Amino acid sequence: MATVHTSLVIAAVKKWKIHHMDVHNAFLHGDLAEERIYALDIISEIGLLGAKPVEFPMEQNHRLALAAGRFLDDPERYHRLVGQLIYLGVTRPDLAYSIHILSQFMQQPEEEHWEEELRVVRYLKNNLGQGILLHADSTLHLEGWCDSDWASCPLMQRSLSGWFVLLGYSPVSWKTKRQPTISRSSAEAKYRPMASITWELKWLKQLLGELGVQHKKGMREIVI
Repeated sequence: MATVHTSLVIAAVKKWKIHHMDVHNAFLHGDLAEERIYALDIISEIGLLGAKPVEFPMEQNHRLALAAGRFLDDPERYHRLVGQLIYLGVTRPDLAYSIHILSQFMQQPEEEHWEEELRVVRYLKNNLGQGILLHADSTLHLEGWCDSDWASCPLMQRSLSGWFVLLGYSPVSWKTKRQPTISRSSAEAKYRPMASITWELKWLKQLLGELGVQHKKGMREIVI
């Protein structure tokens, strides 16, 4: 989606005309009917209209990987909701971490995983209408932010990488993922997202050139 976001930002700045079309494609456990992509419809479908909203989508220092409760009788509802959240996450960077965590339990979701999934929906209820804003006054200059969560996986002691890229004032690329190997220190854990976002910035700079935008200034990378 970084290509789409980048192209739309450039179009907004240069006042290009955009032609839109719909394409039916394979999508993981998702319902592609248009009304399913909005947060309010997800809330309505699950019956959480009267549920209490929450301020953030997932508890800090959660232990979902160590859950040992009862497996869901109908895991398909868990699969379907994850698919809908992934689809919604195209314009909601704030869901990236939660989607990454919940996607790890697709094979055998437990009741605790389902409750945490419902918490994300309650968060959406508290943040209806949120999304990304593609600014028309953007400078078309790339800037990246990255961070890591050292040894956050209680089972494999692996760290999480997270990064976020802005094109001017507009977000165009973001990701949260588990690191492939165990980092022996927090410094090593931070190095991995730095390497990943460097490659992402270089790729986006090349994409800008292919779209007719010359990025002559140096790119800034910030480690949190």
